Amino acid sequence: MITDRAVCVGILIAFALLVSILYVVFGQLTVKKLRKNPKTKDALGLEYVSGWDIINVAQALALPKDWSKKLEQGSLSFMHAKASLLLENTNKFDRILGFLFYWLLIFTGFCSVLLVFLNAIGVFVK
Repeated sequence: MITDRAVCVGILIAFALLVSILYVVFGQLTVKKLRKNPKTKDALGLEYVSGWDIINVAQALALPKDWSKKLEQGSLSFMHAKASLLLENTNKFDRILGFLFYWLLIFTGFCSVLLVFLNAIGVFVK
């Protein structure tokens, strides 16, 4: 018997698989090009672990310009990619790919945490 919880988990697994594919594609197509560009290689933000700059670039391309400017002007600006410079050096396809990857990543993570919380408080009963 298929439960509501099983359906939700299955959907989240499908989204996580799609996010992982977009992560690799975005990294290979867009971020690799930006790393090779002398103007942008130092504008990708702090890389906590290998590959974190892919998420930094996607965030810079996905967030509204006002939010990106606020992040660039804050005291922790060295941690974030410089959106204004990246927007000048990417094409429309790169921006759409970054937008899709970033917001699907955020959505999947949020829904996963929400599913765990709902399960813990007993929303899904046997």
